[in-house]
Amino acid sequence: MDKGYEKERFVSLSIKSSVVKRFRKYSKSISKSNSMTLLLMMEFFEQNELSPEDDFKPGLIGFENRIKKRINALIAIIKDIEKNQTKPTMAMLQSLFAATEPKKERRIMREKTPEEFKAQFEKNKTESQSKIDNKWNT
Repeated sequence: MDKGYEKERFVSLSIKSSVVKRFRKYSKSISKSNSMTLLLMMEFFEQNELSPEDDFKPGLIGFENRIKKRINALIAIIKDIEKNQTKPTMAMLQSLFAATEPKKERRIMREKTPEEFKAQFEKNKTESQSKIDNKWNT
C-alpha cells in the first residue's frame, strides 16, 4: 500500500495499452506502485517548473542558469555560516587553548639497577644536604 493514500479509492484512466506496458515496466524499475510513480513524476515536473512538452535543447541554457543560481545561493549560505558561526567559534576555542599551558611530558618509569638506584639516592641526599646548609648559612 502507498503510505498516506491507504483510504483513497482507485479511479481508472483510459490509456493506450503500449503506454501502460511501458509505464508499468518503469514503475517496477523504480520499485514504486503505479500511483506513486505517477505522483512522483508530476511532483518533479511541478517543482522544477518543467513541462513534458518542453524542448530542452534551446531551454537548456535557462535550465543551466537556474541551477547556477541555486548553486550560488548555496555558496552564499555556506559562506555566511562560515563567517558568522565557524570562524568566531574557532577563534574562541583557540583563545581558550592558548590560555592553558601545555602539560609536561611524563617520564616513563623503568626498572633501575641497584647501582643506578644507589647513585640517585646519594645524589638526592647531597642536594638536600646542601640546601639545608645554604639555608642555615644565610
